[in-house]
Amino acid sequence: MTHGTAKLFGWPAGSPAALGAWPMWWAGALEVVLGGLIALGLFTRAAAFVGSGMMAVAYFWMHFPDGFWPISNGGETAVLYCFVFLLLTFIGPGAFAVSRR
Repeated sequence: MTHGTAKLFGWPAGSPAALGAWPMWWAGALEVVLGGLIALGLFTRAAAFVGSGMMAVAYFWMHFPDGFWPISNGGETAVLYCFVFLLLTFIGPGAFAVSRR
C-alpha cells in the first residue's frame, strides 16, 4: 500500500503522479485498493489475482527491457510479489480475514 500512497499522494516519500496519469496514477490506485482488500481479507482471491497480473505487467514493462534475469534488472521485488499474490489466489484468505465464514 505504501507504494500506492507514494504514487497518489507523495506520502511517505516521493512526489505524486498527476491525477489520472497513465500508468503511474492508475497503478497507485490499484495498489492502494488491492493492498487494502488483501490486508483486510475481503475478496482476497480476486484481489490477489489482479495484483499478480499487475506485478507481471510491471515487471515486463519496467524491468524486463533491462535484461532477462530479475536479479540483474532490478525486478526481483515485482517477481516476488507476482508469485506471492498468485499463491494467495490459490490458498485464499487466512483465519483472521474479515470475509471468513
